[in-house]
Amino acid sequence: MFDGRRILALIPARGGSKGLPGKNIRELAGRPLLAWSIEAARHSRYVDFVALSTDSRDIADVAEAEGVPVPFLRPAHLATDSASSFDALVHALDWYAGNGERFDLVVWLQPTSPLRTAADIDQAIELYFEKQAAAIVSVCETDHHPWWSNVLPADGNMADFLRPEVLNTNRQELPVYYRLNGAIYLGAPEFLRKNGSFFGSGTYAYPMPDARSVDIDSLMDFRIAEAVLLSQKS
Repeated sequence: MFDGRRILALIPARGGSKGLPGKNIRELAGRPLLAWSIEAARHSRYVDFVALSTDSRDIADVAEAEGVPVPFLRPAHLATDSASSFDALVHALDWYAGNGERFDLVVWLQPTSPLRTAADIDQAIELYFEKQAAAIVSVCETDHHPWWSNVLPADGNMADFLRPEVLNTNRQELPVYYRLNGAIYLGAPEFLRKNGSFFGSGTYAYPMPDARSVDIDSLMDFRIAEAVLLSQKS
């Protein structure tokens, strides 16, 4: 709770995963992947309630073994490859509201960001109230500057690949660009339902270091996250 506001941490964990099958409950540094997000939410000073949205009984069983109740399963139409994760969020909020559980703020914590900490969650919540924001979204600096990127024509010709002002420019002279890192999204349920997104004129960025911004989508991402977690244990 922050300033009397009741806060929900909601972890989405769909059963299907094409890039890395079973990744949400795959063992990462000795624990199921989603357990790292559960732990971060539990150690937050402000989160009042931790919940899971999943379509998978297997994932629900793992979450319940970690102490997170799963009183419902996500409908099948919200668990397809083309389904919107935002719709799954609204579905969970509606389920809890319909069962007498109302929250002033929801923190959306994707399990694919296991390096995000309780301190990150708390600082994002504090920023939300400090800015009187509509929403907060976590970001980190881009790994490779976008000005060094472009599309290629069919013949692969690079005549116009780089803009003139980038040629012979040192990386340190370029403006800093940020990317979404997938670790934290938060906003008031009323705003999210009305806006249909976390993004709007009242959305502010919560910058995170690259070291805590691994977003697992592939086996390589998984191995990087595991190496980081294991190094922290040693």
